[in-house]
Amino acid sequence: MSSLAEVLVLDDEAIVCERLKEHLDKMGFAVEIFTESQKAIDRLGQKAFDVVVTDLKMKGPSGLDVMHFVRENRPGTQVIIITGYASMDAAREAEYSGVIGFVTKPFQLPKVGALVKKAAKKAARRKGGSEQ
Repeated sequence: MSSLAEVLVLDDEAIVCERLKEHLDKMGFAVEIFTESQKAIDRLGQKAFDVVVTDLKMKGPSGLDVMHFVRENRPGTQVIIITGYASMDAAREAEYSGVIGFVTKPFQLPKVGALVKKAAKKAARRKGGSEQ
């Protein structure tokens, strides 16, 4: 693998961020974690990531707000939404916006890892780069 895929993880529960970071690090991804959605959006304004994994419901901007920011400002970035509050409306909106995955909590780390790997490959193809 010539370069690490870069992943931003956003969840208002620090333990979720830490567990995802540990798992994704072991898979070979470069991971930055955030527990505040506005700080994550600010970071996305500064840097392009290959994949964003975001919680749906948080204080401040929601995961859908993050997804819309990514779509408008970082069109090559792939988005995965994780949530403990799945609703059909949110799932539909995410699907129509091109989210690559919608995962309900509690989730299995290997399932999210597989989605991140798939998303990173899609991001690499869109950039015309090498795949993870």
